[in-house]
This record gives sequence, structure tokens and C-alpha cells, in this order.
Amino acid sequence: MSQENLIAAAHSSKAWPFEEARKLAKRYPDGKRGKDGALEPVLFETGYGPSGLPHIGTFQEVLRTTLVRRAYEVLTDGAPTRLVAFSDDMDGLRKVPDNVPNAELLSANLGKPLSRIPDPFGKFESFAHHNNAMLREFLDRFGFDYEFVSASDRYNSGAFDDALRNVLRHYGAIMDVMLPTLRAERQATYSPVLPVSPTSGIVLQVPVEVVDVDAGIIRFEDEGKTVEQTIFGGHAKLQWKVDWAMRWVALGVDYEMCGKDLTDSVTQSGKIAKILGGRRPDGLIYELFLDEKGEKISKSKGNGLTIEEWLRYGTEESLGFYLFREPKSAKQLHMGIIPRAVDEYWQFREKLPTQPIEQQLGNPVWHLLRANGGTAGADAPGAGDKVAVTFGLLLNLVGVLGPHATHEQVWSYLGNYVEDVDPADHPELNALIEPALAYNRDVVAPSLQRRAPAANEADALKALDAALAAMGDEPSAEDIQTAVYEIGKLEDYGFENLRDWFKALYETLLGSSQGPRMGSFIALYGIANTRKLIEEALAR
Repeated sequence: MSQENLIAAAHSSKAWPFEEARKLAKRYPDGKRGKDGALEPVLFETGYGPSGLPHIGTFQEVLRTTLVRRAYEVLTDGAPTRLVAFSDDMDGLRKVPDNVPNAELLSANLGKPLSRIPDPFGKFESFAHHNNAMLREFLDRFGFDYEFVSASDRYNSGAFDDALRNVLRHYGAIMDVMLPTLRAERQATYSPVLPVSPTSGIVLQVPVEVVDVDAGIIRFEDEGKTVEQTIFGGHAKLQWKVDWAMRWVALGVDYEMCGKDLTDSVTQSGKIAKILGGRRPDGLIYELFLDEKGEKISKSKGNGLTIEEWLRYGTEESLGFYLFREPKSAKQLHMGIIPRAVDEYWQFREKLPTQPIEQQLGNPVWHLLRANGGTAGADAPGAGDKVAVTFGLLLNLVGVLGPHATHEQVWSYLGNYVEDVDPADHPELNALIEPALAYNRDVVAPSLQRRAPAANEADALKALDAALAAMGDEPSAEDIQTAVYEIGKLEDYGFENLRDWFKALYETLLGSSQGPRMGSFIALYGIANTRKLIEEALAR
């Protein structure tokens, strides 16, 4: 495929990364130009609040932003870009997280900037430095191309001093934007600038008076005393919405997405950015994650799903695939969605090379293969690969093998189904076995229960047993599937439709209301083993 055809298809693609990238391409069709006319990188930004450890929300924001970044590079035929991962580590610690040690240490430092609180893990110079290191390790693990920037470095070094001076210069106009959005009691104490107390080191939320704009001097009350202090050099930080706007302008951010819960912040920060002489970046407002009951995920409730859990029971590629799809729709995030995401990823990956370019650009795998600098879509190494056994079928196999099944035991059964049984020749399939074993052990097995068959179901199972006995040791999956179909169609057994017959097979043999293509499962598990399952079901 020619580069011209790719660019043309990208300009009309309905895939959301291209829809987002076209906003930037309309603004910078030939790339971003500085005041001197020189070409500058378009700046993408993601934000991180280091009051807690990086999580699945952190991953999805960096991944989705990266996908838009790559889409913009396609549209502009390689215009330069940058991605900044910004850590708001000058923020005051509001509450002690549940998942860190030495809670007493953090409690004693509530209200202080995160970068000035001792590390409860005892490894870094501050709590923020620890979490920032975890963020970089987290992003590096997935191969993201980014630049790390911390608020404390920018504030403390004076790099933000000119931007802070600009805030003081427009202090009144910013107050006019913010005060109408606040309750009366908050209006009485609100200030765009939060001084750091010279006495306690706490980030104060108190009214301030601007004394000298150029010197950055403000006046405020602290523990009953009137204090005059500069806001430069890390002696203050800005309120969240003002800080966000200041950062957009100071860094020259062109694109930043955020969750639906920050919709109001985007609006107010956009107004403030305009006051400061800049503009609100383009960006996507995405929906938030929900739990299995459809309730909003809360860290304090613990009703979410961590990235470690996903990678224990699924794969990195399946996580990216799940996060790619429909970012403007609320997405459930729980254990039950992982198996389907794993199999759907491989379905989309297998068909990628055979799709016309328009469909390739809508295929999540095309974007995921490019995310970290990979070759374009269908030409990427591994595009079109397939796994010989689906993750769902693997789960059914390990389900009947039991919670103590081993990796080697699974491969011994795969020999019934895969011609070349050497795991080294099937790395993709081999990589799915440990997640399948873990998922069965932790999620499926504790609630697994095979029911006894009803009378008509028992008769049908006996007929299936007889059919399998007559097939020999190695019939094809298709022959087995045909036999299963024919039994389910017979009026003798009283099934209203084949769906009821397959459901009976799943519930009596596998302990699940849903299951695999039975011909494939029986070929994988083996005729003799399946007949033993039938015998056990009839005994119930």
C-alpha cells in the first residue's frame, strides 16, 4: 500500500483516533510552527496525580493519547510530535491511600506537597518521588514513548515563574471565572494561588492579596499571622483548574484527553487559558469505568480491576484492545470481560491483512501494533497470526482438568488438537496457558458446579456417548460436531432447539451456562476423557 493511499484513507476513517487527530490536523495541517516559522513538535500531554500508585486508568489515558498521536503522524505524513507525562506532585496530600505502608507517617504530613512528604516505602526522597518512579517504570514496561515532567521540578526551579506572574497579572479576571462556579462558603476562602505555609509546610487554601506582581509577592493569613511571601521558586502552587490552564499555556500543550468527571474543569480551565493568552488544547472526554453491577469504580470501595489482575488473567494486547473500543461509552471493568477480550483481539489480528485499507484503519489491532513505533498495520510482524486454540476453549479445558492443573498437563491435551505440540513453535498459544490456569483457579473453580442432567438430557448424553464410542480415537472436530448436532435435532430427546441441547452439555459436563464449540472441545479433551465426563454426569 502506498503512503498516499494510507493518508487518503486516514482522512476519511471513522476510527476514533483519526477523528481526534483530524482536529489537530485541521489546526496544524503541515505541522506546528513556532513564532519564527520553524517546525515544532505537536505536544500531547497526559496527567498523573501521584497521591496513589499508577493504575489501569493511567494506562488507558497514555495508551489512548498515544493512539491519537500516531494517527496524527499518519495524517500529516510524519509531522513531529511529543508526549509529556505530567505529574502533579506539588499537590497537597488530601487523604492517606489504603494501599501503602506507614499510614501514620502520611497522616502526620497531610496537606503538604506530595514531593515534600517522606516516602512511606523508605526507598525515595519523597512519597511523590516514589510514585513518580513507579509511573516511569509502569510506562516503560509497556514501551511508551514519552517525556516525564513533574510539577515540583517546574515550580521549584523557577521554570513556572513567568507563568505564575502571568496568573497574578490576570488575578481578577480569573476570579471572575471561578467565583460564580463556587458555593458561597467556598467563595469566601477561594484563591487561584495556594501559598505553602512557611510555618507548617502545608499547602494553604486561604484568601490572598496580590502585593507585587513582578516580584510575585502575595499577602495571606497563616496561623493568626499576616505573611508576605513570594509565590516563585516552589513557595506556592495554583488551584487545580488554574494550574491546568497555566500548564497548557506554559508548556504549549496541543492535545489532552480526560475523563467525564473533569468536564467542568475542562470548561473553566479553557476560559482561564484564554485569559492567560493561550487556548484550550483539543481533546477527547471519555466515559468512566463501571463495575460488574454498573456502578462507578471507586478506589476506596475496591470495586475495580487492577492492571496487575488483568495481566494475571489476560494479556497486555487484550487490555489494549478492550481500552481501544468505544471510549465515549461507559465500560464495565471486571474479571468476566477478560476472556472475551483475549479472543476478540486474536480474531481482529488474524483478519487484519485480508481487510481493505478502510477496514484496517478501523481495526483496533492496526492501531495497537503502531502504538509504540511499530510497523503500520497489516505490514507489522505478527499481523495475521492466529492461535490454534482460543482462550475460551483453553478455559474449558483447564476447567475440566481442575484447579490444580499444570502447564505441562495442558500441553499434553493440546497434543490431541495441535499437530506440532512443541510449545516453542506456538509462543502465542503458550503465553495464554498461565493466564487460563490462573483465571480458572481464582475466578471459575470457586463457583464451578456441574448439575445433574434431566431425564431427556440424560438420554441424549447416552446417545452422544454411544456415538463417540463408535468414532474411534481420533475423529476430526467437524465429525464430532456433526454427531452432536444430529443428536440435538432428534425429536426423541425433546429439545425445542439446539441452543437448549448445547446449554445442557455446558451445564452438565463443563459447569457453565456458556461454552465452546463442542466438536472442538471434545477433540481437544479426547474421546475417552469426554466419555468419562458423560459417565460422571449420568451418575449425578
